[in-house]
Amino acid sequence: MGIFSFLTQEIAIDLGTANTIIIHNDKIVVDEPSIVAVDKASGKLIAIGEKARQMHGKTHENIKTIRPLRDGVIADFNAAEQMIRGMIRMINKRPGLFSPSLKMVVCIPSGSTEVEIRAVRDSSEHAGGRDVYLIYEPMAAAIGIGLDVEAPEGCMVVDIGGGTTEIAVIALGGIVCNKSIRTAGDGFTADIQAYMRHQHNIKVGERTAEDIKIMVGAALPDIEEPPADFIVRGPNLMTAMPVEIPVSYQEIAHCLDKSISKVETAILSVLEQTPPELYADIVGKGIFLAGGGALLRGLSKRLTDKISIPFHVAEDPLHAVARGTGVALKNVDKFSFLMR
Repeated sequence: MGIFSFLTQEIAIDLGTANTIIIHNDKIVVDEPSIVAVDKASGKLIAIGEKARQMHGKTHENIKTIRPLRDGVIADFNAAEQMIRGMIRMINKRPGLFSPSLKMVVCIPSGSTEVEIRAVRDSSEHAGGRDVYLIYEPMAAAIGIGLDVEAPEGCMVVDIGGGTTEIAVIALGGIVCNKSIRTAGDGFTADIQAYMRHQHNIKVGERTAEDIKIMVGAALPDIEEPPADFIVRGPNLMTAMPVEIPVSYQEIAHCLDKSISKVETAILSVLEQTPPELYADIVGKGIFLAGGGALLRGLSKRLTDKISIPFHVAEDPLHAVARGTGVALKNVDKFSFLMR
């Protein structure tokens, strides 16, 4: 058994719509955008991750960039497999005689159907996984934030990722009630693109809209430390002449208002389903925000004011799910909620 156990590598993968993070030996070894660039004619992989992101929206007819995940689920099976394989290869830089067999824990949205779960499992197995365990995203987020998920007390997590917003109440190592909605980071980006088109008559690509969201994204029209206006350059839709437009955080707060309201409604609907004993625990502890969407300025304040339960942003919201998946990997035998 000796030589084979030596060749087993344990990794935890947070397969996200926007970013894929891989943890190996308790360290984040890969943190790359979930995007691949392939040669159209041969279907051969040209680049993955950050290199492919730089090509996104700038390709010519021989190259196409694909985001294999849409709304938290695998939309392009082949590209997803190539991406997982390529990112695993980033860890194993040394060319060896054997490629190690992999034991992996992968996280999936809590609203996944059987077919979607199967797609993630198959992709992981094709990419070299021998033992594949799956964990639901809100569960991983709760572990990553440092909550005791196996205690007989309720805790509530809202994970606003790229493709889905996952809301779950967790107690005794299981998800008591949950909701997964397809309004999240990508939706915010699309809102910004539409807003710039209607309001300023300027056409912006996905990457620019993403930059606007990061630089001046806000959930409230008045926040304590307002960011400086962001200058957007692009073609005027009518004249095709170049224009420069300063965008303020108030405008973005106004443009994201509808989408954030959808998140509020979903949180309230989960609270409605929550058993009263757990509800009391949640009011005492507060609700935890994870995922990239938690970084929107003023979001926790807006949600606290609206729902009257304190909202806390996790320490490192972007990596909370990945860290939780890493903890689950170390306790595969102990955690009963992992699915094989």
